[in-house]
Parts: sequence; C-alpha cells; structure tokens
Amino acid sequence: QIEAIEPDFVFHLAAQALVRTSYENPIETITSNAIGSVNILEALRVINKSVTVLMITSDKVYDNVEWLWGYREIDRIGGKDPYSASKGMAELAIRSYYESYLKQDSSNIRIAITRAGNVIGGGDWAKDRIVPDCAFSWSKGKTVKIRSPRATRPWQHVLEPLSGYLTLAMKLKDNIKFHGQAYNFGPSSDQNFPVSHLIEEMKKHWKKVNWEDVSNNDMVHEASLLKLNCDKALENLNWKSVLSFEKTVEMTINWYKEFYENLNKEVLDVNV
Repeated sequence: QIEAIEPDFVFHLAAQALVRTSYENPIETITSNAIGSVNILEALRVINKSVTVLMITSDKVYDNVEWLWGYREIDRIGGKDPYSASKGMAELAIRSYYESYLKQDSSNIRIAITRAGNVIGGGDWAKDRIVPDCAFSWSKGKTVKIRSPRATRPWQHVLEPLSGYLTLAMKLKDNIKFHGQAYNFGPSSDQNFPVSHLIEEMKKHWKKVNWEDVSNNDMVHEASLLKLNCDKALENLNWKSVLSFEKTVEMTINWYKEFYENLNKEVLDVNV
C-alpha cells in the first residue's frame, strides 16, 4: 500500500498507546508497536522513491529511574511496563533497519525518531487518561477518580510536538545530517507538574467540579516522575515549546467544555 501511494513523507504514529491497556493485552501491545513498526520499515526498505520518514515512539522508551534531570536522546532505553518495552523494541528495530539498510548511500529513505512528552488537547477519547476522564465525569456532574495525583509529567499541548515533527521532517528532507537521529519534543523543564496540579488548573475553567484520590486502590506500576531534556531540538532545529502550562490547560479544557455543551456539533467544528 505504501508503494502504491508513493508518499513523499511518512509520519508513523499508529500504536497501542496506553500503559494500563498494555498490562491487559501485552501481546497486542507488542505486536502493534514493535511488529507494526517493522512492517512500516520493511515496506519502506524496498520502495523505489525518495521518502522522508519520522517514527514517533514515546518519552516512555527511556529506562526511567525517576531522577530529577531530563532524559537526553543518548540515555539508555528500557521500560518496566509492556507499553514502554514495546516502544523500546520498536526503537531497536528502527536502529537495526537504519544501520543495516537505510544508512547506505543506495537507500531512498531518510529516517528520524521522535519522543514526545505527555500530550493533552481536545479530541482525546482514550480511556484511563486524565483529561478525558475529568472532562467526561465533570460533564455528568460526577467526581472524577484519580489514581496517581502525585505523578509528575512534562505536560504539553498536542500542537507543540506536531510543530516539532513538521520542523524535523523538513530539516531531514533537506539535510542528511539529521538522518538516523532521535529528538525529544517536550515543554521546558520548569513545566513539569504533578497530576494534582493539572487538575486544579483545569478546575479554574470548569466551576463546581471535584476529584478523588484513589491511588491506594491501584497496584499497576506507572512511573511517578518523568522529565525530558529538549536541548538537542533547540540547538539543531531551533524548536522549543511556546505555550505556557496555564495556556495549554485553558485551551484543552475549553475544547472539552465546548464539546460537551454542544453535543449536536461535529467534532471538527469544535473550535475554542
């Protein structure tokens, strides 16, 4: 199918993208994220035209020992949960294909890897995710249950990493020095906040709502602290996030308020 389409650019984001679902369906997660990436790579390996490729993995590929400084692109890959492991497997496959096939002068492919921090924004309907869970519960007048209020993440609006992907793709197309490189895309280090802070910020834009800490009821492991170092993107691509945490939350929660207050409206028409 890729050969028939003859693309100029490929952005591979397809995945089983939820940590908790990976515990329930590890084989499906690994198949989707690791073997799915290999299928894309194999199709591209034999294509007879020049293609610029971005393989989007995850910030959770890093062997997260929950240190206070941000992970760099050269830091160790690992993962305790099946989701993180599946993304690490995908990166090993990408690196193998790059070294074995795509690095050669005869290859038509230029490829790079991107790892984005926690993304929020309108239109996310995945289960067991903080913003959609809050928005759905609050739209019903219910108290939302939060399992890890003290967990800290690099929150960013979905438009931020998308701008990074597009910037990197254009640079990669024009300059081979980006070929085979990996890049983090996330907010500045001072915009890492715990889940509880995110929820309190959302509450400023959705009155008379509340939440409940149920962290003691959950035995599934999820990292408490995760931070990215995005200096490489700033230095090489002149890219950095531009939205403040407060603006990111405001844009996100206002989208959901608009959607739930106008359920007869098409999703693509929700614009706040």
